[in-house]
Amino acid sequence: MISLLVRFRLSILATILCLISLGSFSQSIFELNQNLGRGVNMGNMFEAPSENAWGNPFRDDYFQRIAELGFSHVRLPITWETDGRVSYQSPYTINPSFLNRIKYVIDKAYEADLMIIINMHHHEDVFEDPEGVKDRFLSQWSQIGDFFKDYNERLLFEVLNEPHGNLSPEKWNSYFAEALEVIRETNPDRAVLIGVAQYGGLGALPQLKIPNDPNLILTIHYYEPFQFTHQGAEWVSNSDPWLGTVWENTDLEQRAVESQFQYALEFSQQHQIPVNIGEFGAYSKADMESRVLWTNFLARWFEKQGFSWAYWEFSSGFGFFDPNTNTYLQSLVDALLLNEFPEPVITSTVDIYTSDFTLGNDGWSLSVTSPAVAGIVYENNEAKISIDSPSDQGWHIQFQKGNISLKKGRRYLVSFDGKADQNLGLTSYVGMSVSPWASYSGYAAASLSKNERHFEFTFLMNEADDSQARFVFDMGNVAGTVYLYNLKIEEIVEERSEEVLSSFKSEDISIYPNPGNEFLRVKGGVVDVEIFDYSGKLVKKGGLSGQLINIENLPAGLYLISLQKADGAKSFKRFVKH
Repeated sequence: MISLLVRFRLSILATILCLISLGSFSQSIFELNQNLGRGVNMGNMFEAPSENAWGNPFRDDYFQRIAELGFSHVRLPITWETDGRVSYQSPYTINPSFLNRIKYVIDKAYEADLMIIINMHHHEDVFEDPEGVKDRFLSQWSQIGDFFKDYNERLLFEVLNEPHGNLSPEKWNSYFAEALEVIRETNPDRAVLIGVAQYGGLGALPQLKIPNDPNLILTIHYYEPFQFTHQGAEWVSNSDPWLGTVWENTDLEQRAVESQFQYALEFSQQHQIPVNIGEFGAYSKADMESRVLWTNFLARWFEKQGFSWAYWEFSSGFGFFDPNTNTYLQSLVDALLLNEFPEPVITSTVDIYTSDFTLGNDGWSLSVTSPAVAGIVYENNEAKISIDSPSDQGWHIQFQKGNISLKKGRRYLVSFDGKADQNLGLTSYVGMSVSPWASYSGYAAASLSKNERHFEFTFLMNEADDSQARFVFDMGNVAGTVYLYNLKIEEIVEERSEEVLSSFKSEDISIYPNPGNEFLRVKGGVVDVEIFDYSGKLVKKGGLSGQLINIENLPAGLYLISLQKADGAKSFKRFVKH
């Protein structure tokens, strides 16, 4: 018989081996995601109704070209649900010739030493009737998993592209879990990508449930600002007025990206799941300079966070390769692969509106449409919104303020601070106060939690002047309590705008000593101060005593300081803390 001491030691050893095993799984999936690195989508090929339907069929030389440029993986969007590719009757057999065609493409990726992600794209019946077609969906994944089970870890599965429609965030959680269980029957260790409901972006991330599986990667799509990336897109209604929208790599534009990803970074750390940006790109009708700046910043910023990414896409409307001439848009290739992290263009702003709830609603109102139920109180200079009964439509609970004056051709910064008693998402925008209630700014998703967060986004007013515009929050999808405060709209001052610049001159304001150690002295009638580290994170607000700012507790480094005068005008200065 084994002694109690030996049993105890064996138990301890088993526990240690178990922990080591779990750690190696966790480490391997993060390493695998790092190996994915930089990728590109093979768009408008196999997610089309047929390979040639959208004029961009696969070519045998593509993967070798992509590998030679310096990419390490490709994402292959595939629509399995079309006539001729799959049977709509049980057992829902996938056409063997189509499976073998995909196998051929995967083998070409392997020959080029590329990793490859295959997914399920455009499964419209799932979005319309999730419960009615679930058996078909699971059968398809069972067949895909079995057919490709012998490939090594360089092949990854992505369960479904951009879940939306009637496949709600709650239903998507169960849908993914069931699909994963089917895949694991034949692919127990393969990396599987889990996307986000409501079209794959950041908005529904707080509602995503991660199954207990060590080989999952979170995949997110990012096309913000949407009015920039999809200007003039033929498949997006009323996108022509967005033509001419630029992205200028300003500090505010960079900070908008950073604020939107705050929750995703915390989510990744909390769940110990790596992040892949499965799609990002700007359509060809945007000006090339803006496309390059936007792409360059995002590619480097994603890498800085440890994300893998796949640009949308290789050789069509967003792409950087012309298959007719076999030439590259080299500036876009350089932005993706060669250019270093771009320094931001520093801007200044003039205050248009700042919320003040100390005496009441400050002109804000809560609009609630049945079946949603919600209430609001104002306290501690906050709007406290209790969402008692949510709806399937975010606009069924709207927190809004009208009479915001906007002028055509001006750029604006929208910002607010917020938190919630649980993880939930909302959407913010600035738009029309009358039918058709269109958004001027696009729709910015914000993920709230118990941690206080600062959110901001910028937009160009492309429409005619509007003195009655609305500042709106849609929050009807999830029950909980939301706290909103410091709601602001500012006009962005551009150096070429003499009309706006005449309101103040930055040389009127100075700070010294620079570099400094314990205090900065301010000259020029400054009344408010904000200090940002060079990643754009707000590290100090206020603290102006007389004309002195205490910086003793700031780590050594480079900072950006916002200095506001009594008339609302701002100036930005750089300083170094020793």
